Amino acid sequence: MPHDVTPGSAEDWLIRAKGKLGLARQPLPEGCFWEDLAYMAQQAAELAIKAVYQHFGWRFDFVHNIGHLLGKLEDKGLHIPDEIKAATDLTIYATVMRYPGMQTRTTKEEHDELLAIADEIVAWAEGIVGL
Repeated sequence: MPHDVTPGSAEDWLIRAKGKLGLARQPLPEGCFWEDLAYMAQQAAELAIKAVYQHFGWRFDFVHNIGHLLGKLEDKGLHIPDEIKAATDLTIYATVMRYPGMQTRTTKEEHDELLAIADEIVAWAEGIVGL
């Protein structure tokens, strides 16, 4: 659903991204799966990217697709470094990986790689937003 104005400042969005990153970093709780924590890493990346939109006063689509969000930033003329484009690997954790039986289980090693990507995205957004 399109919105004319997205509430919250860029800083607000980035603070929420950092909170999700904190959740993604926690030890695996009993009864949980690595893909559950990877979902938090995806959310951190998504919110950080949306913080960049907010910083420039640009409207964004309310989607979870990292590639789509980054592509629209490029369309607006913002250079997206290759290491940031790697965040597209996180999108699946906001979609298919959230549902039982849809994919194979995520390993701790895979989670750690996804967490590193999310860390890079948040740091990149911080550099733009200036937080």
